[in-house]
Amino acid sequence: MSAMDYAAHEATYRHFLGLAKWGVIFCVVLLALMGFFLT
Repeated sequence: MSAMDYAAHEATYRHFLGLAKWGVIFCVVLLALMGFFLT
């Protein structure tokens, strides 16, 4: 049985959180722009 690579796990999780954060920010900005230009 091999030990978990905690450093790699934490780096992957940190990248996932960054991607999720920027994805939410992008969606909010996109919806705001759609609301402004399409109404």
